[in-house]
Amino acid sequence: MTLDKIKRLISIKLLRKVPEVTVYFWVIKLLTTAMGESTSDYLVHTINPVIAVVLGGVGLSIALIIQFLSKKYTPWIYWLTVTMVAIFGTMAADVVHIVLGVSYLFSSVFFAILLSVIFISWYKTESTLSIHSILTPRREIFYWLTVMATFALGTSVGDMTAATLGLGYLLSVFLFIFLIAIPALGFWLFGFSEVFSFWSAYIMTRPLGASFADWFGRPPELGGIGVGTGLVSLILEILIILFIIFLTIIQNDRKSEV
Repeated sequence: MTLDKIKRLISIKLLRKVPEVTVYFWVIKLLTTAMGESTSDYLVHTINPVIAVVLGGVGLSIALIIQFLSKKYTPWIYWLTVTMVAIFGTMAADVVHIVLGVSYLFSSVFFAILLSVIFISWYKTESTLSIHSILTPRREIFYWLTVMATFALGTSVGDMTAATLGLGYLLSVFLFIFLIAIPALGFWLFGFSEVFSFWSAYIMTRPLGASFADWFGRPPELGGIGVGTGLVSLILEILIILFIIFLTIIQNDRKSEV
């Protein structure tokens, strides 16, 4: 191996800004989506909704700044950013429906189109949608735009199945478990594209986690079991922190695949 090749490998490894896709990735992703839903619900019903949205926006902005300033993937920075996207994204989607009166069906279609535009722009610009290629600031911008769009879409779709279609939270959980299994089994058994399978599953984690959190946290008259959004949010936050500490120690989410 030439010296230039070694330098390139080292450079790429240091510049990668996202984790490896392991089972821990999917577990924490689901936890953050559930926490985003429960925390958003708790805040908007505990303090002034406008103040809650502003605080969520400020928190997301700070997290994104830290993430972009970081020179490499760092577990707590990356997952803090994902968590803030989940919280603010839920608030934003709820504002679109509650304040502006936009139906869940319309917002779901809108966010699906928006996500498609981001994907097309990303691919036309970079010729790849692989998360293993997040090595430049421009690709990182596309990546986080995609993440935010998937959260907005997932929030709208989850609310649509629970409310508009009348499935409720528990049946929505089973529906999204089934839907997330399709790209997973397709990738493992039938050779589906890795990029297609990843993003398809990634989108489904949002409504799955949110439906699960709503089922646990919402009161029985709203279709939940009444644990409470505050308590659910606290439990999920503790679990996320423990997983991040675990990943920081074992570091199996930072293997180089180049």
